[in-house]
Amino acid sequence: MGAPDIASKKRLTYLLGIIGFLFLLLLGRLFYVQVIWGPELQEKALLQWTLDSSLSAERGRILDRDGQTLAQSGTAYKVEINPQRIAAGERMRIATELANVLDMDYEYVLKRVSENKQQIILKRQISREQMDELISYNLGNGVTFGIDTMRYYPMGTLLSQTLGFTTVDGVGQEGLERSYDKYLAGEAGRLITETDRDNMPLAYGSQEYIEPVDGCDIVLTTDSVVQSILEKKLEEALEVNNAKSAQGLVMNPKTGEILAVSTKPDYDPNAPPRSDLETLQQLVKQRVVCDAYEPGSTFKVVTLSAAIDSGAMSLSHTFDCGGSKDVNGERIKCWRAKGHGHQTLEEAVRNSCNPAFMTMALSMGKETFYDYIYKFGFGSSTESGLTGESSGIVIHQKYVRDNNIARIGFGQSIAVTPIQLATAVSAAINGGELMQPYIVKQVIGEDGEIKKENQPTVVRRVVSKETSATVRTILESVVAEGSGKNAQIAGYRVGGKTGTAQKYVDGKVSSGSLIASFVGFAPADDPEYLCLILVDEPQVGVIFGSTVAAPFVKDVLQETLLHYGVLPEGQQETVLVPNVVGMSAKQAAAELKKVGINANFVEGEEEASVVNQVPFAGDSVIKDSDVLLYTTATSVDVIASVEETMVTVPNVMGKTPFAVYNLLTAAGLELRMEPEEQSGIAVRQKPEAGTQVPFGEKVTVDFSLVE
Repeated sequence: MGAPDIASKKRLTYLLGIIGFLFLLLLGRLFYVQVIWGPELQEKALLQWTLDSSLSAERGRILDRDGQTLAQSGTAYKVEINPQRIAAGERMRIATELANVLDMDYEYVLKRVSENKQQIILKRQISREQMDELISYNLGNGVTFGIDTMRYYPMGTLLSQTLGFTTVDGVGQEGLERSYDKYLAGEAGRLITETDRDNMPLAYGSQEYIEPVDGCDIVLTTDSVVQSILEKKLEEALEVNNAKSAQGLVMNPKTGEILAVSTKPDYDPNAPPRSDLETLQQLVKQRVVCDAYEPGSTFKVVTLSAAIDSGAMSLSHTFDCGGSKDVNGERIKCWRAKGHGHQTLEEAVRNSCNPAFMTMALSMGKETFYDYIYKFGFGSSTESGLTGESSGIVIHQKYVRDNNIARIGFGQSIAVTPIQLATAVSAAINGGELMQPYIVKQVIGEDGEIKKENQPTVVRRVVSKETSATVRTILESVVAEGSGKNAQIAGYRVGGKTGTAQKYVDGKVSSGSLIASFVGFAPADDPEYLCLILVDEPQVGVIFGSTVAAPFVKDVLQETLLHYGVLPEGQQETVLVPNVVGMSAKQAAAELKKVGINANFVEGEEEASVVNQVPFAGDSVIKDSDVLLYTTATSVDVIASVEETMVTVPNVMGKTPFAVYNLLTAAGLELRMEPEEQSGIAVRQKPEAGTQVPFGEKVTVDFSLVE
């Protein structure tokens, strides 16, 4: 009996072991299903038991300083499909109707309605008319509609580059829509509803509602009226000068508030040309902050301010201009070939005499002049809040020689952005303080709470109040008696400075590409408004900032002053500009002379017919103003001279940076190092040694440490 009992016990032990092992496997499986796999299964179960709908948050508005709506979200609709609730026999009919009404590809729609998914957004931002038409086709409960939003810009092209636009999904893609997207977007909500096996809501099922949080409103410093004035004048400047582009900016020089900013041509953010990316990229650029250019004579405001403030110059200084100035053996020309003769400081500024400004710059010395250049904000971003802002180009001080200093003095050999220039001129005339320009005034939450607010910010003092007052007086004389007289406004005191600068094309000065500009401000004794307009590559006969840009600055300032209730004072004799279009230039000049206005046209075009005029017929101008005549014979005639001297590039291979700099400087060339901080010896140069290049050309040299 003993042996069988032992065998039975062994079998029972094995059986219990097997049962225990199976039990452990079961426990492991339960642990895996409930703990490891549980969340995924729970999520799948919830998808079967519930319908989770996203509730869009309303995107915040963008408003101007007076509360005018510039961008807002309007109501639209979206088409949603639930393929599991569409019968197989109905798919082709439903796909056909959807594709026709929504203007979508039929094969794509058929594929979507045939997928094994619960809910798909087929198309967003459809109109009410499209939705009503689809409802009339009785497409069944597999096709539903929801409320959607779309971005709408009620003022069309106004301020388009600044505002930018959004994607179809309402995400900021360009401009302020992009840079302030985190404030504008808000947070989407959710509606979770219990459903039956057919995905229909249960009559007594529970719902979870997570309310969306609407986006913040953005309030700008811009004024839609002033913006409209600026854009209208830029359109006129673009058209009448047959230019590549026209850029403009109006700001308060005391506070840095940007009242208007634009680049023409532009686009309509309601329908941006998304299918042509190259064109779109050009149109969305806010060139006022993106593009750096040689400012030419408008930069003389900076040189003048620095020279007076540093003590290098005073009103008692005089200059002699014979048409050029020799600097280190280089003959640098004045814009007026025969020169300006003997002149006072104030006369030199009115004449925009290049040699006088070379003398001012050189009299300060490199270190002092560069200190002022940086104090005025050149070489760094203004942090205006406008997207895509660049820093301009200032040659590193250690590579600058007297020839460069002389050229920088009258606005060459330095590249600035229009907003940098406007900000610097504001500092020169507002009492001497550099103000940070800004475009966004406030960010306001949906509850009315101010989330962010910008106030006028003084970056630094640049020149003294006394210097600023002197500069204002001199610049007022430029408009009253000098090259800026086309910016005169009857009853107002106006100051300003003209500018005509050559452009660089492929790294070289282009003899046929100019930028004409004018910066003006009013009232001259207590500036409230500053306007800068640039006309890029005007295709006209006489290219001066005084004729191509100044008349449009005058119009912008005059209408802005009236808009803000600044009334004219005193009496100045004004006349109405007669219509001389269709006359010969000679006849037109005689007709204009009868009313006391001067005609300005290209020499040799006396018998050609006038096809356009600026100012336009019917405009009121101060007596003795100029009218620019465009004739059938008008062609581009570059006013500014191009240095024609050619030099030979020396061989700099194997030499240290300092030795290369000295060698190139002696040859009348400039050293370019990218990046600037390099050491070792020269291992590569472009152009190569022996190449003939224009005087002042840049030579790129790479250096490397030799082991």
